[in-house]
Parts: sequence; C-alpha cells; structure tokens
Amino acid sequence: MAVASVREHLGADRVRPARLRIGWVAGGIAFLFAAVALGVFIGPVGISPVQALRRLAGLLPFIEDTSNLSAQHEAILVQLRLPRVVLAAMVGGTLAISGAAYQGAFRNPLADPYLLGAAAGAGLGATIVIAYTSAGFGSDLMPIAAFVGALAAVALAYAVGRAGGMGRTVTSLVLAGIAITSFLTAIQTYVQQRESQTLREVYGWILGRLTTAGWSDVVLALPYMTVGIAVILSHRRLLDVLSVGDEEATSVGVRAARVRLIVVIAASLATAAAVAVSGLIGFVGLIVPHVVRLVAGSSYRVVLPLSLAFGGAFLILCDLLGRTMISPAELPIGVVTAFFGAPFFALILHTSRKTL
Repeated sequence: MAVASVREHLGADRVRPARLRIGWVAGGIAFLFAAVALGVFIGPVGISPVQALRRLAGLLPFIEDTSNLSAQHEAILVQLRLPRVVLAAMVGGTLAISGAAYQGAFRNPLADPYLLGAAAGAGLGATIVIAYTSAGFGSDLMPIAAFVGALAAVALAYAVGRAGGMGRTVTSLVLAGIAITSFLTAIQTYVQQRESQTLREVYGWILGRLTTAGWSDVVLALPYMTVGIAVILSHRRLLDVLSVGDEEATSVGVRAARVRLIVVIAASLATAAAVAVSGLIGFVGLIVPHVVRLVAGSSYRVVLPLSLAFGGAFLILCDLLGRTMISPAELPIGVVTAFFGAPFFALILHTSRKTL
C-alpha cells in the first residue's frame, strides 16, 4: 500500500513533461543573467553597457578587450561591482537552496536557515572569530567556526523540538528553532558587549553586508558552497520520496534518517559559508523556494535548481535596491530582505495555519 502511494506520488510528477522542467530552469538562468547585468551596469558612476559588456567579454579566454575603459572605470567594474554581484548571486542562491533543502528534510514549509537557528549559530561562531582572533587568521577560520555553529544550532533545535513528548511536528520544530535562535543571539550580544572594540564591525556584519565584497570573499566561500550545493542537488530525488512520509520512504528502500542527516549537514555547510562572507541576511531561504513552488510545482528536481538561480537573482536585485534607494548612502541588504520577508512570512504562516 505504501509502495503504491510513493509510486502514485512520483508518478504524478512525471506528468510534468521534461521539456517543461528544462524550460523553467533555462528561464531561471536567464533571469539570473539579467539580474547580473543590472547589478553590474547600474551604479553611482555611469559606465556604458556596451563598454561594460566588451570588458566582461575580454575577461574570457581568447577574447580581446575592446572596451577602451579608463583605469578608473576599469577598477570600478572589475574590482568593485563584479565581485559584489558575483558574491550576491552565490549567497542568495546558497541561502535559497539551503532553505528548500531544510523544508524537504523536515517536511516543514516554515523551515529556513534562520528559523531553525542555523544562521544564528553560524553568526555566533563568526562573531567569536571576529572578537577573539587576529584579522588574517580569523578570515580563514571564520567559515569553519560558522559551520560548527550552524550544525550545532540545527541539531539543538531538532533535539529540543522532539523533547518533552512534543514529537516532530511543524509547531514544535519552529518554536524550538525560535528559542535556540534567541538563546544564541543572547550569547552573541554578550560577546559583543565584552569585546566592545569590535562592536562596530560585528554590528555591520549582523545587518548583512556586501559593501566590502571582493574576489577574496568569492574564493573563500566557493569551495564550501560548491560541496554543500552538490550534495543537496544529488539528493533531489530522495527528497521527493521523503515528501510522502518516512514510513512510505522506508517501504521503497530509502533510509529516511540517513538522507535527512546528509541533507541537513550539507545545507548547514552551505549556509555557514554564506553567513561567513555576507553576515546575517534573512528570509531568502523562505521567500524564494515558496515562490518557485507556486510557479513551477513541488518536485525537488525543479525546486532545488530553480531556487539556486532565483535566489541569486533575488539577492542581486535586493542589493541593487539597497545601494540606490538612499544614494549616496547604502541600506544594509539584510534590512531590504526583511522588508520583503516579514510580510511574506506572515502570509505563509496564515496559509499554513491548518497544519500547525
């Protein structure tokens, strides 16, 4: 009976033609490239899009640079705007696909790196590194400390949610995540107050920052994000099976607990890398996967790659808003995502009230 249920569920997804899935993914990639172009072209200093395109093409092997950009425009384009846009795409895509992975692993529509405490744990680890290590050594240690903090926080939230006979319900998990997040934030605040000389740096990091993004940040985060995302994508079919239920998944030979553990570790690693280079940027992992499900269906074979592309585009556009809304000053990107995310969370909470 259970096997039939799984086959029926997966069979329903096969109704969606493969060409349609490829179309959505191609559309997501096109949207990402359009966002990258806007992020690179728009800024306080005007640079001709044609010249910018020629210069970017000149970065590729075997293509000559015919842009004739001045040294100043060259520096602005290649050393300031481009790494910032690339890092925004990486962070946004990583947070979005991690949020989708958490939602699949826990079968919880409200799960995201922030509600489960992963971001707070990563934030605490990064804050400790900022406060207690030298600058050069700390930059190398930060992703590791953030990963340990993220993984410990998710494990703690999961354990607390199951304790006291509450069971693994949506409500208990979300409440446990909120409690763990509050607790870790309190510890983070205590560390900040004790090491007040780093208060400004930590505070700027908490609000989310891409203002100091450089190629070194891209290089630092890329290996961790790549590993985490690759593992998540390789489990996309198993997440579809888990969505039917643990008992049904076990009946077709899927080890649900093992799959869940691997996906959570991979999502925590990717989240920690994102937090380490960008600070705390909330709601991306909640908004993007839900929008993707609304437009392209619920199969994780589509949701995961689309969340990666749309998440990158979403954060690039949020960063663009943050640096142009009150120009010449900049609005922290975490504030911009909160403007969108808070009402969206309330809407999701309202529509999911019957399952809570």
